[in-house]
Amino acid sequence: MSDILSASYYLVPETIASQGKTSAVTDPATLNKVGDRASVTDAEINSVLDQMTVAQKSWSALDAKTRSALLHRLAARIEATDMTECAILMSREMGKPYPEAIGEVANCAPIFRYFAEMARDEAGKVAGSTQAGSFQYARYEALGISVHIMPFNFPILLMCWTVAASLAAGNACVIKPAEATSLSTLAFMEVFNDLPTGLVACLPGDASVGKQLVDSKKTHAVAFTGSVAAGKAVAEAAARGLKPAVIEAGGSDPMIITAHAPIPVAAAGAVTGAFHMSGQVCTSTERMYVVESIHDEFIRAFVAETQQLRIGNGLDKSEIGPVVSQAARDKVIRLVNDAVAKGARVECGGKIPEAAGPGWFYEPTILTGCTPDMDILNEEIFGPVVAVVKVADFEEAITRANDSEYGLGASIFTTDLAEAHEAVERLEAGLVWVNNPMIDNDALPFGGWKSSGIGRELGRVGLDTFRRSKMVVLDHQPIRHDWWYPYPDEWFLDSGGRKHV
Repeated sequence: MSDILSASYYLVPETIASQGKTSAVTDPATLNKVGDRASVTDAEINSVLDQMTVAQKSWSALDAKTRSALLHRLAARIEATDMTECAILMSREMGKPYPEAIGEVANCAPIFRYFAEMARDEAGKVAGSTQAGSFQYARYEALGISVHIMPFNFPILLMCWTVAASLAAGNACVIKPAEATSLSTLAFMEVFNDLPTGLVACLPGDASVGKQLVDSKKTHAVAFTGSVAAGKAVAEAAARGLKPAVIEAGGSDPMIITAHAPIPVAAAGAVTGAFHMSGQVCTSTERMYVVESIHDEFIRAFVAETQQLRIGNGLDKSEIGPVVSQAARDKVIRLVNDAVAKGARVECGGKIPEAAGPGWFYEPTILTGCTPDMDILNEEIFGPVVAVVKVADFEEAITRANDSEYGLGASIFTTDLAEAHEAVERLEAGLVWVNNPMIDNDALPFGGWKSSGIGRELGRVGLDTFRRSKMVVLDHQPIRHDWWYPYPDEWFLDSGGRKHV
């Protein structure tokens, strides 16, 4: 499969050989070559956008029922397609355990069904009239072509989140996949083949391809998931073109373990929160605030749960695969070494495993005794490491959790209802989980506060991101209104500056 896709881009309904330069794709578990990815040329980008412009006009002109039916057909195709090879390719590209890769693809079909129905139901608003005989309402219309710049960690699921909403709104979609996961993204593109020709495209390449797509006058909206620095650059570029943008820029999510937490459940939940997909999730638990009275008991349970995890190739029986690149692991090592040098204690992990293989592996690591001067509490780790801070009480936990430039997600374990409600109200994050971290819902908005991003994906708000409103005032009968020009003389002041009686 990788050989077929190695120097290609995709414009529904066909794979097209690119004339751009190619780069090797490396398996982070074995360090073997998976294949080659193309970087499309400027001419290819412009040609594709021209074809998409034509396709989008026809797509947006369809009635909502027809567009919905086509999106439901797309969902059915996803459900009926054997995605085994696509999931294997994803695992080989970025190290994700196979159950998570196949699970990611399986979660895509419901998103298209949700937005297919949402777009039928939410087409506008009728307002109370401001004058008799007038019908006044708002309608929603497509923007044009939306750009989707994707991350490596959930290359297909997160793409579907915004592509489904954008298609439902009547737009065409051009996808710039992550460099690390271009091949699996291209492999998935076949599911769009029942849509009109030229409506969806996948254009692989480096950051320069994404920049050209955002800067192009032929595109009209942007969806981005990635780092804070890249997110700010994309947001600034979109703003220069006055294009709406939804930016999900990662985080350093806190988790609070209160004195009322159920220790066994909290420990198991913390393992998933911290180490799911080797910590390479935007909503991974990276900072943990544990109340002093249960700190030691919790850490013992947390370590015991963590030590059950298997490290290895994502295509073997393992929960902890490699991180995506050597640079990613080097960052993890730097942050752990800095914390240890400043007094943190390694409860487990803290090193490269000897038996996992030649790839970019790192043991799931728990650090205790962490303090605010450590880099690990101030940077996004994006690896299998969690920094634990002992706090006096719930109040200190909330204060410390909010002491961050990030505000994507936050979680808490407690059986105290008052603590749960307090946390929901006071945690400075776009997502808050009580006793169940990292869950999302297609019908609820997803996005962060502070440096973690702007705009929202999913839900009604996620649909509105990709459409614009038009206010309409429609009078039943054309009549001359008394406030039209010219004004009657008695509306003016007289020569003495007095109002007419």
